[in-house]
Amino acid sequence: MPATGSFRGRRKTVQKLTAGRKTFLITNYVVLTIAALLCILPLINVLAISFSSKSAAAAGFVKLWPVDFTLSSYKYALSKHEFLDGFVVSLKRVALGYAVNMLLTILTAYPLSKERSSLRSRHYYAWFFIVTMLFNGGLIPTYMTIKEAGLLDSIWSLVLPGAVPVFNVILLMNFFRELPKEIEEAAFMDGAGHWRVLWRIYCPLSLPAIATITLFTLVAHWNSWFDGLIYMNSTSNYPLQSYLQTIIVTSDLNAVASNDLLVTEVSDRTFKAAQVFLAALPVLVVYPFLQKFFMKGLVMGSVKG
Repeated sequence: MPATGSFRGRRKTVQKLTAGRKTFLITNYVVLTIAALLCILPLINVLAISFSSKSAAAAGFVKLWPVDFTLSSYKYALSKHEFLDGFVVSLKRVALGYAVNMLLTILTAYPLSKERSSLRSRHYYAWFFIVTMLFNGGLIPTYMTIKEAGLLDSIWSLVLPGAVPVFNVILLMNFFRELPKEIEEAAFMDGAGHWRVLWRIYCPLSLPAIATITLFTLVAHWNSWFDGLIYMNSTSNYPLQSYLQTIIVTSDLNAVASNDLLVTEVSDRTFKAAQVFLAALPVLVVYPFLQKFFMKGLVMGSVKG
């Protein structure tokens, strides 16, 4: 009888928890759905405007579905050499930036993940990097450093200043610290060195964290625009986001009026919408392939401090 009473008590507790859990899930789904719509609907509106005619966009008829469907805005956007040049510069930046960031992040996170017995003064090295997240020299000293290094108007001015993303280092370092030490010890007993352990054991086991860092790195490089405006003297060297920032802030109606096709089929609004969506498309394509690793890598990498 006591056992039965205890079971009934646990059952009631489970039922109460289940009811609360259902309430939490419903509330969570509602809130997240609203948040998702707030993020997605503006993008859908931009996409609809880019596919709509000049007159429909100017009259404000376009909401979430194109009106008088046309591809003229995309044809003109892809015909502009400024847009294509910016796209190529951004691709170069992402390729070089990703290679440099990932290499230095892995090489920095591995030794910092060791215990103090393996790396003397590890605590001070870690704080050296953390301080850089809180303080920096400022815009003018950074510009002077880039200028004196001869990197102005060069692709390396967009890559080297952020070569070691400290947040990614901390994320990967904590993930490395979660890996079983027995695997590393067994590898050392078999004659492996630190380089082999890092590239053959740590990196393959850390794919979720590396995928998460990959997403952060790609998005950061692709969306960055301010450094392009500062360090590039020639507009032909602007990355895509810097070019888009200039045309969105300053009207491009003069360029539109210079082409007969654009006068009849494309407006400044539809033209800008097409370029904005084309710029966001690469990230939208890459994200679904990395999303399955995102949460796992982010959560596991933040367990230890």
